[in-house]
Amino acid sequence: MVLFRSFVFLLILYLLQESNTSLVQLNSNGYKDLIIAINPDVPDNEILIEKIKDMVTTASTYLFEATGKRLFFKTVSILIPENWKENPQYKRPKLESYKHADVIVTLPVLQGRDEPYTKQFTACEEKGEYIHLTPNFILGKKQNEYGPTGRLFVHEWAHLRWGVFDEYNDDKPFYSAKSKKIEATRCSTRITGVNRVHTCQGNSCITKMCRTDPKTKLYQKECQFFPDKDQTEKTSIMFMQGINSVVEFCNEKNHNREAPSLQNEKCSYRSIWEVISNSEDLKNSMPMVQSPPSPVFSLLRIRERIVCLVLDKSGSMGGNNRLNRMNQAAKLFLQQIIENGTWVGMVHFDTSASIKSNLIQIVSTNERNQLLNSLPTTASGGTSICAGIKSAFQVIKRKYSQTDGSEIVLLTDGEDGSAIQCLDEVKESGAIIHFIALGPSADEAVIQMSNVTGGKHFYASDQAQNNGLIDAFGALASENAAVSQQSLQLESKGLTLGNNIWMNGTVIIDSTVGKDTFFLITWEKQIPIISLWDPSGTPMGSFTEDRVSKMAYLSIPGTAKVGVWTYSLQAKTNPETLTITVNSRAANASVPPITVNAKMNKDTNSFPSPMIVYAEILQGYLPILGAKVTAFIESNSGKTEVLELLDNGAGADTFKNDGVYSRYFTAYSENGRYSLKVRALGGANAATQSLRYPPNRAKYIPGWVVDGKIEANPPRPEIDEDTQTNLESFTRTASGGAFVVSNVSFPLPDLYPPSQITDLEATPDGDMINLTWTAPGDDFDVGKVQQYILRISGSILDLRDNFDHAFQVNTTDLLPNDANSKETFAFKPGNIAEENTTHIFIAIRSMDKSNLVSELSNIAQVALFIPQGDTDDSHPNPDSGINIISLVLIVVGSVVAVSIIVGVTICVLNKKKHPRQFTTRF
Repeated sequence: MVLFRSFVFLLILYLLQESNTSLVQLNSNGYKDLIIAINPDVPDNEILIEKIKDMVTTASTYLFEATGKRLFFKTVSILIPENWKENPQYKRPKLESYKHADVIVTLPVLQGRDEPYTKQFTACEEKGEYIHLTPNFILGKKQNEYGPTGRLFVHEWAHLRWGVFDEYNDDKPFYSAKSKKIEATRCSTRITGVNRVHTCQGNSCITKMCRTDPKTKLYQKECQFFPDKDQTEKTSIMFMQGINSVVEFCNEKNHNREAPSLQNEKCSYRSIWEVISNSEDLKNSMPMVQSPPSPVFSLLRIRERIVCLVLDKSGSMGGNNRLNRMNQAAKLFLQQIIENGTWVGMVHFDTSASIKSNLIQIVSTNERNQLLNSLPTTASGGTSICAGIKSAFQVIKRKYSQTDGSEIVLLTDGEDGSAIQCLDEVKESGAIIHFIALGPSADEAVIQMSNVTGGKHFYASDQAQNNGLIDAFGALASENAAVSQQSLQLESKGLTLGNNIWMNGTVIIDSTVGKDTFFLITWEKQIPIISLWDPSGTPMGSFTEDRVSKMAYLSIPGTAKVGVWTYSLQAKTNPETLTITVNSRAANASVPPITVNAKMNKDTNSFPSPMIVYAEILQGYLPILGAKVTAFIESNSGKTEVLELLDNGAGADTFKNDGVYSRYFTAYSENGRYSLKVRALGGANAATQSLRYPPNRAKYIPGWVVDGKIEANPPRPEIDEDTQTNLESFTRTASGGAFVVSNVSFPLPDLYPPSQITDLEATPDGDMINLTWTAPGDDFDVGKVQQYILRISGSILDLRDNFDHAFQVNTTDLLPNDANSKETFAFKPGNIAEENTTHIFIAIRSMDKSNLVSELSNIAQVALFIPQGDTDDSHPNPDSGINIISLVLIVVGSVVAVSIIVGVTICVLNKKKHPRQFTTRF
């Protein structure tokens, strides 16, 4: 039995490698189970559904040809909002939900902001989160600006599926090429066009030659690249797929390694096709002889939510206050988290299972109270997980003929060797299993049930002050409801009090929330003295006390007052464990609330591989910058590691200022489960809402060159990308679920090198070169490195592939700073041995005290010349004040003047030779 259970656990570890929520699978060259979800805020429009079908069908053919007749889209589900009108074609979803959506169709974040993009904040070759499209784009209203929808979809699919990046860079649109000219950042360089400043006011447009910036020696910000409408070049889809001739990805032979494209910066100068070819999709597929079939679409409409609680009441739940803590968390879920209109049932299980409540639709507090009274009060017996799950299926089938799309919330603290036996039945049910593991002995096999059904997995230790159980239930809001309807956790905090019997603090309620605000206090021994004041200092009314469950709660009527709420909890005994949890909903359905989503980069990990913590803070889809974000990672035994997450574009953080805060996690204290919790604090005038266009977005085409003239597209909305709106103070907490770590051995060896430097920049200053970068740490992004190894070369590939043989710069005077500090260094490059050198390329590796060396940094470059701008006279400069007629007159006048001068000269000479000859000939 032990051997069998070990095998099952290893199988689970293998299956749970990634935390990506996509359900897409590659089957016989075709992608199955692609989910395109329409946001509830999008108005009902059946034409939109047909256009989605057209887009994917066209994309499938384009993808098939672009991948060498290998890959295509096979089956696609379109998830339709519940508030759209009913249609006989619409079926009930099974595992499909907004959480698993590969494509989200939603309204633009700001009026006119219809740019397609892919949410991608992981490293090269790692899958993205989702593709973001707007109805205007899908309906074909933005084709001139972004190209045909099917082609653009393949561009974004490459981001999402294969972790490649764009072959342009809006922050670095031009560069100094080896040709000693200024070139547009693109791939391939055989894409032709002109660099111009094109501005319009009303119907009047002016085209000017681009001017160079005296500091950068490149074109000024207003300059744009206008591609020729008619081209013959086939690459690249990741630059400008809207060009008719473009049907391929750049490969190793035609890849432009000179350009400062995101693909070069993030993927070590490898071409798109090199990265794609290294993916499992390409490795597991062969070119097809016949053309692929058209995609098959399923139309799925969101229905009312169905949830059955399956709660463990076995004998082990009687210890460590587990039964009572489970009831506290379940009461929060039933009173505050679960949405009105939801159907809820309940099952208890130990050695066997019993149905305690059939499905009840929640429409008032009466139904909630009825379910509260069904919670278990005693613990006894063994553990039969399958009995509990099968009883839940019975509960659901008493109301519905099928269990498709229903949710089972399974909480257990024990092991059950027979749990694996009902896995096939769970797979076939179409139900979603959310698993809450309580304590260190909860059954591992149930993780697989959660994984194969697309459910969530949480872990709560026996350390009540960490509030893990309440956090887990609090994270079970509907995945398909609009965010304005979801309960958001503003605070979750606990303390075990010793000599100090006070637990004091504040909770910030910002203007984006305040509806259905709910304060929950729990204790272990005696009810504390509870005091709560609103922002104006007014004491709040009495809390409702539930002394049996050892909890007290207060619901704020209407919309809670915006500002800082102050609480004070005084324990009556010593020691005592107290917790406070605060939840609220959006104050206004038309104003998106600030949200926090947390996750690890993997659901399971084998030591010594590092892990990465991610927390994304958004308002709607706009990123929130400048917040203080802290991660709390709790081990199986309750030990907590605290990490400050950063959005600085260094270390584990892929993009700076994208609202995604990241950090490496390597402080493993044991094998087994860990849980993640994140707290975000936005200080007044410190946190800002960024209006910057998202990274990994489709390239906006400003216009086309047709017959030598620019045909401009409608301009993008005038938004200063550096504009950041100051926000009021806010607090949020979020559970990032559980993950599993194995093969940890002690004492922990020093196996972690410094993290890769990804933001190295170089600027010339006379005969010196100034460098800046963010300091890595001794172990990835923690501590301080021992030294930097700086080398230069005249060849970017030689520096990348033969770094140890490149010329080394003396860095004796460079003393490393602590991780995440800004480093600066200046040096005089001297002579580069390579002939015909046009650039100096610079890279860094860092070394720690154990002589472990980091990966090679991004490669910075400095041009050894001043690049030439365009001198193309075929596009005259209208802004110079000289039109064609004036130019002709000037030329004619010049000819006449020269002729007069020549004539006079001849005349004078002739006079000297023939004094009596007066006739002058021209």
